[in-house]
Amino acid sequence: MGILPMFKYFILFICDMKKSIRLLFQCVIWAIMWSILWAQQSFTTPFLVENYYVFIFQIILIAFLVYYAAPAFLNQKKYLQFIVISGVVLLVANLMMSFLSISSIPKPRHLEPIIDFPRNPPSRIFIQSLLLILAYILTTIIEIGILIQKKEEEIIVSKNENLQTELKLLKSQINPHFLFNSLNNIYALSAIDAAKTQQSISYLSDMLRYVLYDCEKPLVPIEKEVAYIKNYIQLFSLKTTKKYPIALNINLINPHFKIAPMVLIPFVENAFKHSSIEKIKDVYITINLTTTDNELTFKIENSILNKHAVKDEVGGIGLENVKRRLSILYPNKHELNIQEFDDRFKVSLKIKHHEV
Repeated sequence: MGILPMFKYFILFICDMKKSIRLLFQCVIWAIMWSILWAQQSFTTPFLVENYYVFIFQIILIAFLVYYAAPAFLNQKKYLQFIVISGVVLLVANLMMSFLSISSIPKPRHLEPIIDFPRNPPSRIFIQSLLLILAYILTTIIEIGILIQKKEEEIIVSKNENLQTELKLLKSQINPHFLFNSLNNIYALSAIDAAKTQQSISYLSDMLRYVLYDCEKPLVPIEKEVAYIKNYIQLFSLKTTKKYPIALNINLINPHFKIAPMVLIPFVENAFKHSSIEKIKDVYITINLTTTDNELTFKIENSILNKHAVKDEVGGIGLENVKRRLSILYPNKHELNIQEFDDRFKVSLKIKHHEV
């Protein structure tokens, strides 16, 4: 494992800590480091006397950074002010530490350096200042890492909220379109057969129940989507006593396969709209739906009698809508293939099992 992944895991580990726990955690880390250095000096008393106040300054600087400098400047993107105030604080801390080292600490005749350098070792004050600055820099890096992590989490939350808002908008576009088509069918049927009109209203009632209640859920069993499609076909078929050339082949190996509601119906609506199925002769609609434990396969093909026929403005809602919904709900979990020929239109959709 590289340094960057380890640092990321470290940031994730302390990111949820409260400021007091985070301060205590870093103090413990530095206490362990100083204990290791003290052990290198055989736990001598002079080493402890010479360096205990450095540890105290480190704690003060870490607390200053965690409780004040980071929230007031780093988190507010006031980077120049942060650099200036950090420089001033480090300078003051080093001056005070140097004063204590020179004036307040009694010096024995022989002082061993913290690290045994073979030639021209740096002064004790220089090493102490270096450790003080190092503690501040490491704490700054940790606070920056925590800030970046929180920003990423905020972006993810914001993105999810935007996606949910967009999905609600897309659903609101589906329902009026569906209702518009259904009412048109019932209106046409009412001029032919009153009994069938009542039956069509029953179908429409079941379909509205699905739209109003089940479609509020993120996922529904595929059986309910199939029932909706069947009701749609039956509602359409009641317009005449003639049998429409519609083939519906359903093979639900896994009937409990769950899918986002109203994903398949726009393709069905599109097929009925542009197949000229009312002519019955030389037209067709074929629908195949299969589910396995991990995948749904949906294929629909319809005839096209007049490819250059003028399309009404409302008809374009369905397919663009469902494409967008699929890209949001099933990123990298679906395959959509749309093919348009002179005499037919084909759609193939595969959706892998995915909890939305």
